[in-house]
Amino acid sequence: MRVISCIAMEHNLWLVLLAAFVCVTGCWVTSGLFQRVRKTEGVQAKGWLVLTAVAAGSSIWCTHFVAMLAYDPGAPIFFEPLLTMASLVIAIIGTGLGFAWATGSRRFAAVTGGAVVGLSISAMHYAGMAAYHVAGIVEWDGVYVAASVLIAVVAGSLALRQWVDGQSPKAFLIGTAILVLAIVGLHFTGMAAVSVTPMSFVTGGTNPSVLEAMAVSVAIVGLLIAGTGAVSHLIDERTRFENYERLQHLALNDALTGLPNRTSFNDCLAHEIERARENEGTRVAVIGIDLDRFKEINDMRGHAAGDQALKTVSRRMTRLLKDGEFAARLGGDEFAAIKRFSEQGDLLDFVARLEKALFQPLRFDDFEIVTGASIGVAVYPLDGEDCERLVSNADLAMYRAKADVQQVVCFYESAMDEAARDRRALANDLRHAIERGELALHYQLQASVLTGEVTGYEALLRWLHPERGMIPPSEFIPIAEENGSIQAIGEWVLRTACRHAAGWHNEHKVAVNLSPKQLSHNNLPKLIHEILLETGLPARRLELELTESAIIADKARTLHALRQIRALGVTIAIDDFGTGYSSLDTLRSFPFDKIKLDRSFMGDIEQSPQAKAIVRAVLALGRSLEIPVLAEGVETKIQLSILQKEGCNEAQGYLLGRPQPLGRIIEAKFGPYIPEETAEITVSTPPALRRLGR
Repeated sequence: MRVISCIAMEHNLWLVLLAAFVCVTGCWVTSGLFQRVRKTEGVQAKGWLVLTAVAAGSSIWCTHFVAMLAYDPGAPIFFEPLLTMASLVIAIIGTGLGFAWATGSRRFAAVTGGAVVGLSISAMHYAGMAAYHVAGIVEWDGVYVAASVLIAVVAGSLALRQWVDGQSPKAFLIGTAILVLAIVGLHFTGMAAVSVTPMSFVTGGTNPSVLEAMAVSVAIVGLLIAGTGAVSHLIDERTRFENYERLQHLALNDALTGLPNRTSFNDCLAHEIERARENEGTRVAVIGIDLDRFKEINDMRGHAAGDQALKTVSRRMTRLLKDGEFAARLGGDEFAAIKRFSEQGDLLDFVARLEKALFQPLRFDDFEIVTGASIGVAVYPLDGEDCERLVSNADLAMYRAKADVQQVVCFYESAMDEAARDRRALANDLRHAIERGELALHYQLQASVLTGEVTGYEALLRWLHPERGMIPPSEFIPIAEENGSIQAIGEWVLRTACRHAAGWHNEHKVAVNLSPKQLSHNNLPKLIHEILLETGLPARRLELELTESAIIADKARTLHALRQIRALGVTIAIDDFGTGYSSLDTLRSFPFDKIKLDRSFMGDIEQSPQAKAIVRAVLALGRSLEIPVLAEGVETKIQLSILQKEGCNEAQGYLLGRPQPLGRIIEAKFGPYIPEETAEITVSTPPALRRLGR
């Protein structure tokens, strides 16, 4: 009888090569899927683990099955279906358990998990051999069997250790090659353990061409499964890459306009400065841009129109950019640009293009507006050698342009630093002005136009600085609003004015200006109520003055607070009336107790028919709404005469009395206060100082 070792059997070479291809491909796909398991967590990791186990188990099983079909034992062969399918299940479940163990945090998890994978490969192989029936006597060599299992376990442990502990692509490839070695080594060594003695009297069996077809079919199925895993991996990689790009875009670009954001701006500026350092003669300009009338769009047309305006401005800026130019939105209506240049003319050309784009009209249905902008420029290295300094100096120049209605573009000058330092010093002193007793109230009388009787006094804030002397409110009130001290100062003014008025021996009112910042305070009505109770001043004797701009800042919230204050019995006056764009709408929204006509109209009333017509119209409006009107800035008898003729209710100005400290007001004994010595005085109207003082 002829005894044939399975390793010495005749074999179909191309089927062996096909098995090797399935093995290598499957191991490569498995390694990629296993890495995805390690990079994910939770349900996603479990899903990738199942896909890894299916790809690995099916590849190992297909490799074994195709290789078995490649051998010709010289006798008929048969396959037991249940054991054949069981070997596939063993391969999938076993490798899945090994991969799951290897991804754990236990000590030697990779090694022990790899050993489980090796044992699974061995169990699959010998279960498949048990399903492989040949017409002959089959004998096994235990040494080869043990050696095959040992090869699979050791190689499996080494492969997973490379995949888990290795950090480089080389380790990834080495682990894949070792796993291929585990499968191939097990198979060839396991086949060497088998010897078959054919039985010549048994004929039939499966046709060789059918076996080849089966082998090809199994290989195709295995490759399809591996391919499915590979495609899933590629799709996930693409999705992750797209998500990364999307997140990176969101991190570096403004969500509304698509322009680069502050982070991108800082990165670009740092890069351009570094480039300029390396190239002599190259300069870098930082341009700060602030839209001038953006808030007006929000107030008049809503935030949707404001967003559309920002998008339109951003598109215009993007279209004008050339090489070496960069634009970004830093937030709100604040933009910035960078220009790399060698010739001053190039910078001026860029700024001119920016100015043209920013001053183009914006249209919203039937509404058109030109936002305009304030532009500040600082140049490296003349105005600063680092990003922070350049941006700061560009901002200083931009604020200077915003403060000067005649200038749109302002280049940084060193004197701005001195002004900024002086402003910071003043702000620091202002924080301590109350506790040092440097603040005081002056009072300017308000009188009836018809009778000349005093009707009340307006409290005006003054700051006597120990070193700088008297500082006008127009200078320190904006600083107080910027640094947040306006709340404390406003409360001090309100409390002091109420305390002073409570000591007067008459029923005159005291008028106190409110700033927009005070109106935004949630507890303002409660604070006013507490001060009235504390000082004992009747609510009817307190009059609060506020400008239209203070209301427009947050109309709904402000009007709600005003209704609460009015419910206390406090009267509300609208100040500087006629200078805002929504005066009539403001009067419609809230029933004010008094209209204060802005002083700018009184300056021209003697010569300008238009100014007189406006005053007459406001007085007529007041009469129709039954709201008394007080004219500010009355400086001459002619102005007073016109007001008397037109039926104005009250007046206030230098003709009637200048603002004076409390002591001098007391000396007047609060009688009718139009002294003869002031009647003939005519002085130029001082700048309009809104909110807390004049």
